[in-house]
Amino acid sequence: MERLFEKLLYASRWLMAPIYLGLSLLLILLTVKFFQELIHIVPIIFSVPEVDLILLALTLVDVSLVGGLVVMVMFSGYENFVSKIDLDESSDKLGWLGTLDTGSLKNKVAASIVAISSIHLLKVFMNAQTIENEKIMWYLFIHITFVVSAFAMGYLEKIKKH
Repeated sequence: MERLFEKLLYASRWLMAPIYLGLSLLLILLTVKFFQELIHIVPIIFSVPEVDLILLALTLVDVSLVGGLVVMVMFSGYENFVSKIDLDESSDKLGWLGTLDTGSLKNKVAASIVAISSIHLLKVFMNAQTIENEKIMWYLFIHITFVVSAFAMGYLEKIKKH
């Protein structure tokens, strides 16, 4: 009975596979949103203020960082929790594939969140004249929380490895 339960429990890891497939669909949606934003600016490129162009560029960088984060979580999560990805050595295998354990994945996710938060905070600062000071303080507080959390997670991971 125990053996059957353990086999069933072990096989249940495959329930995560559709979630990782769903993340690949999210990448499609992010790609559509990226090009939607890009297409909006093309007709008005010569009349748009420089600040608005910079804000759009930051938004596009933000979307690309989120996309990279999704790819990292999708592949390393699948490899860590479901099954090894078997690719030919001659294929265009990602260099980090198979090297991220859950601890390093958490650190990379935390670093990505800090980068995304930094871009969002920069956009807030560029629009500071239209945003209440109290809201800016909250944005700053949340960003600092992300930074401190990422630093603490990295430090704890370093301690754990030594």
